[in-house]
Amino acid sequence: MTDTTFSFIPRAARSAKPRKTGLTEIRGPYYSAYGPRHLADVLETVGAWIDGIKYAGGSFALMPAGAVTSINKLAHDHDVYVSTGGWIENVLRFGPEAVDRYIEEAKALGFDVIEISTGFISLPTDSLLRLIQNVKRAGLKAKPELGIQFGAGGSTATEELAAEGTKDVGWLIAQAERALDAGADIIMIESEGITENVSKWRTDVVARIINQLGLEKVMFEGADPAVFEWYIKNYGNEVNLFVDHSQIIQLEALRSGIWGTKSTWGRIQNLAP
Repeated sequence: MTDTTFSFIPRAARSAKPRKTGLTEIRGPYYSAYGPRHLADVLETVGAWIDGIKYAGGSFALMPAGAVTSINKLAHDHDVYVSTGGWIENVLRFGPEAVDRYIEEAKALGFDVIEISTGFISLPTDSLLRLIQNVKRAGLKAKPELGIQFGAGGSTATEELAAEGTKDVGWLIAQAERALDAGADIIMIESEGITENVSKWRTDVVARIINQLGLEKVMFEGADPAVFEWYIKNYGNEVNLFVDHSQIIQLEALRSGIWGTKSTWGRIQNLAP
C-alpha cells in the first residue's frame, strides 16, 4: 500500500507499481501546454497513481529535444513509462524510411511505448503486424490503438463521424487478437464511436472486448469523468484507463473508494491481493 496521509481510513485495495492491471495513463501536453516543472509537481504529489504518460497529437514534434528528454527522464525517475501517442499514422504517410527513423528517434529520446494508431488512415492488417514487430525489434513496447469509428482521434464533430459509419466490433477483436499474437503489449481502445461523440454509448462493444480479450489486455480511453466512473462502476477499479492529466486525482479518488458521486459513493471495493 502506498504511504499516504490518513492511511488509517479504509479504502479499496490498489496494487503498487509496477502494476499489471488498474493502470492509469495520463495525457501529456496537448489541450494544455506543460513541461518538466509542472509535471514534477504532479508526480511529486500523486505520482504513485500514475503509470504512464502519453503525448498526444505529435506534441513532442513541436518541442526542443532537450525538453522532451527532460519530461521523459522525469517520468522514468517516478517509475512512469512514456508513450508516443498515435502520431505514427501521420508518419506512415511518408513511407517506410520515415517510420524507421521515427522509431529510432523515439527510442533515443527515451520513449518506452510506441502507440500505433490508424484512426485517420486505412492500413492493412499485415502492415499493422509488421509495425508491431519493427517496434518490438527496436526494444520498445507496441501499443496498437483500435476502434470502431473511422476518422477517430481528432475531435471530429459527432455528425461527421456518424456519416462515416462504424466498423463491427468483431473486426476490432480479431485485429486485437492478431496484434497480441504478433507481440503487442496491450491494446488501446479508441473512445470515439463508443463513449465519445456518439448519441448513445455502445456499452455492448465494451462488454464484448473485455469478455473476449480480457481486462488486462486492453486500456480504454475515458477522458471524461462520467465515462471513467462508468468503467470503474461496471468493471471494478482494476480496469486500465487513459485520462487527461488534470483528472488523475478525481480518477484515483474513485478507484480507491475515498470519494464518488451518488452513483458510486461507498460502492467501489477491492480485496487486497
